[in-house]
Amino acid sequence: MPSDAVSLEPRILRIGEQLARLSAGLSPSMFDSRWWSQTAINLAMKDEGFKTQLFRFIDVLPSVADDEQVVALADEYFGESGTQIFGLQWGLKALSATGLGARLSGKAIRKQVEQMARSFIAGSSISEAVPVLAGLWKEGRAWSVDLLGEATVSEQEAEHYAARCRHALTALAEAAPGWPGAPLLEQDHLGALPRVQLSLKISALSSLLDPVDPDASYRAIAPRLRPLVALAQDLSASLIFDMEQADTKDLILSIFMSLFSEEAYRTYRHAGLALQAYHRDTERDIDTLLAWTRSRGVPITVRLVKGAYWDSDTVLYRQRGWPVPLFEQKEETDANYERLTRTLLRHHLLIRPAFGTHNLRTLAQVEAVAETVGLGAEAWEYQMIFGMAEPFQQAVTKLGRRLRLYTPVGELLPGMAYLVRRLLENTSNESFLRKEYVESEPLPRLLAPPLIEAKAAPAVRREDTGFDNEPHSDFSRPETHAAMRAALDLAGSRLGRRIALPTESGFTGGELTSRNPAHPSQVVARVAAAAAADIPRVVAAASGGWLRWRSTPPEQRASMLRRAASLMRARRLGLAAWEVFEEGKPWREADADVAEAIDFLEFYAREMIRLAEPRRLGAAPGELNHRLYGPRGVTAVIAPWNFPLAIPTGMVSAALVTGNAVVFKPSERSPLIGCLLVEILLEAGIPSDAVICLPGNPDVGRALVTDDGIATIAFTGSKNVGLWILNQAGQVAPQQRMVKRVIAEMGGKNAIIVDATADLDEAVTGVLASFTGYAGQKCSACSRAIVHASIYDVFLKRLTEAVESLPIGDPKDPWTRMGPVIDERAQANVRSYIELGKQEGRLLIERQPKGEGYFVGPAVFADIETRHRLAQEEIFGPVLAVMKAPTFREAIELANATAYALTGGVYSRSPVNLEEARRSVDVGNLYLNRPITGALVNRQPFGGHRLSGVGAKAGGEDYLAQFMISRIVSEHTLRRGFAPAE
Repeated sequence: MPSDAVSLEPRILRIGEQLARLSAGLSPSMFDSRWWSQTAINLAMKDEGFKTQLFRFIDVLPSVADDEQVVALADEYFGESGTQIFGLQWGLKALSATGLGARLSGKAIRKQVEQMARSFIAGSSISEAVPVLAGLWKEGRAWSVDLLGEATVSEQEAEHYAARCRHALTALAEAAPGWPGAPLLEQDHLGALPRVQLSLKISALSSLLDPVDPDASYRAIAPRLRPLVALAQDLSASLIFDMEQADTKDLILSIFMSLFSEEAYRTYRHAGLALQAYHRDTERDIDTLLAWTRSRGVPITVRLVKGAYWDSDTVLYRQRGWPVPLFEQKEETDANYERLTRTLLRHHLLIRPAFGTHNLRTLAQVEAVAETVGLGAEAWEYQMIFGMAEPFQQAVTKLGRRLRLYTPVGELLPGMAYLVRRLLENTSNESFLRKEYVESEPLPRLLAPPLIEAKAAPAVRREDTGFDNEPHSDFSRPETHAAMRAALDLAGSRLGRRIALPTESGFTGGELTSRNPAHPSQVVARVAAAAAADIPRVVAAASGGWLRWRSTPPEQRASMLRRAASLMRARRLGLAAWEVFEEGKPWREADADVAEAIDFLEFYAREMIRLAEPRRLGAAPGELNHRLYGPRGVTAVIAPWNFPLAIPTGMVSAALVTGNAVVFKPSERSPLIGCLLVEILLEAGIPSDAVICLPGNPDVGRALVTDDGIATIAFTGSKNVGLWILNQAGQVAPQQRMVKRVIAEMGGKNAIIVDATADLDEAVTGVLASFTGYAGQKCSACSRAIVHASIYDVFLKRLTEAVESLPIGDPKDPWTRMGPVIDERAQANVRSYIELGKQEGRLLIERQPKGEGYFVGPAVFADIETRHRLAQEEIFGPVLAVMKAPTFREAIELANATAYALTGGVYSRSPVNLEEARRSVDVGNLYLNRPITGALVNRQPFGGHRLSGVGAKAGGEDYLAQFMISRIVSEHTLRRGFAPAE
């Protein structure tokens, strides 16, 4: 603790005791025993499981229109405890068995939750909120209005939010002048303060914001921000940018500084933004803002808060494998807040400090620092949340300090996410209000300085234990963004080169030319190709190589795979750049493919070490039984083009690490990436006769399948080709000595069910990502959305607008979300299905992208029926068939009504329906409340059944066994009546 901070402690204690006296006699409404929710809140603070259920129920409730379903959901979430929570013991429980009773009970439950929500929301509209805001002003409290709304999933919704903001500014500016004067609220040390303040959600002003491209994000949002700032200037109103999720922090800072650096807004004196003390780099951000403000010459407001997204941000960063940019102990956040308090107050001539807090210690610390700096009370303000911490609101008002309440206005449906955040804050173990008003901690402890506990350093993991997925690149980081641009520039400078491998000697198939699907005239690479006539010689060479390779110890083979993973990791962005050019993958899609390839190498290396150890079977005395694995022989790997590195890496490395030799045929549509994979494997130490790259056209693959020397065929591709391979593999030639095994993954006709209780924000964005990701060219892509009848129309409207807003273009541009399809043949096929869809269903939208490449805009068709081809045939493009289902059970039946069983998804907030989905949706990979693409090695082992595949799970613990034979060795150990000790 700094020496000046230590010297503040007596002041903090004195001021804290004074504030405690001023706040005495009043309890926060959240903990008022007269409030209906007291029972629920108490239970939530005692039982984390119940707390989760309560908040999830509150989240889903406003989207349920039917009162009977409200009762059913309450029963699903709470069971018998619902009686206690919602007061159903007052005669409503018995009535709920009847339709009338259910409606009465549903209305009662809804009314109670709405009562809780309204305690934090000033009104459903600005006109409804104005009397509340006027009352606050007359009580000596300023305000900052926050317009609640659904997540913005389209530019139409963004424009609607902008219009609401303009209306709010105008209406509030008309109402506020009639209120009585309040010098404390209207003047600070830097001059006049507006009566009207609006807090803006930057993410709500554009659906296109993406930290991967700050410049394009600014170009997208500035046209909506500029009129708002101009209006605020004209009306003498204040605008504050709210801070949101961690991955958008730097983007919001950049937008703020760019906007208010523009000549028209440089002199605007009432701009501000919120900063979150739980960010590790907020101190650096404040230094940046101070330097910028000096240059601009006009002060800004900084609202310092501790932060409202800690829980979700922490989970997401850990899920992605990225370093968490937030303090992970509350005490660290508290200590950082106090450091930043000193910085802001010392720079009060550049910054109007606004301290957002409900913490008695923090209030006292701000007062103590201000005393030492010699500031008058007008030089800063406190901000609290409407409906929270009323005792502290009273205390700072009595103390003669300016208080501003962050005041939400909006409908209850979009307000539920806001309400849940407020409940989380109030009921968390670290909540100051909970500690004081529920747990009654003594005042000295409440006013004690934050004590940061030293955490032990994490144990160093041994090399061959455990597995962590390779994190995807965070392109919002400037250094990563710049590295990807450099990789693209380097690849661009080497376009058209000829790729040579030591395994290509004697190929007679001429040359394959790889082209950029976004610019078909651009040659990416030229690769020597094999012909069908080359196959016997190549397989014979691989057979000879296998005799040596199979004798290589498993540990050595695994070590080579891990060496290959290290090489791939070092060349990661270079490989991704080549995928951008050769396959038309946008940045994130290309990077994810490389990360998954690394995962396969690392995971299968570890798995082989596990499987190589003979496993004892049984424990009977006098005998030893062991299971041993061995390689099958030469494996033919026939790979697709859509995941040109990950899928072949998985199949090739699985075959190699288990001791098989591999003849690898990359797709003729992605020969360059296939060759680069083999280059890495050879450099890692794999012998050139154990892995042979065989670029060629489809006839080469057919000849490879039918060659007698092939023991195993690993294939990923279309259903028709997969079934042909399975048929061919069953035909045994006279000289053949091994029954061929086929490991086939053959695509899908994947459905996402959207239930009546779904979070529509998540469902729309999840379906959009799942059917347009890599232009729908994924076997896991969503091609059917099955939507409950009660939300069918609103879902279609929001999805259509989201599709209309999707950025389509050259994948070399980081702004692009969807690029071209792979080639002219694919383009023609997708367009033929779009024409078919116009006959079978109702066209909602068909984008018409421009450009020379093989672009096909996403198309959405409504009212598709099971009998339609659009509901049955795999398209492999951005075409979505939307189907209506009257019940959840019928939605599952529709989802299962195809020959495929690969992936599927369900968006629902009904525990019963989610459990039913687990039991009944017949797919290999089922995803609940998330997109259905993007399976990760070991976390979501991937593969389907029925006509989607043979059931093998790539990236799972049973996958390597598919490439091996299993032998049992049984030894009788009893000799002359003596058995060795075991």
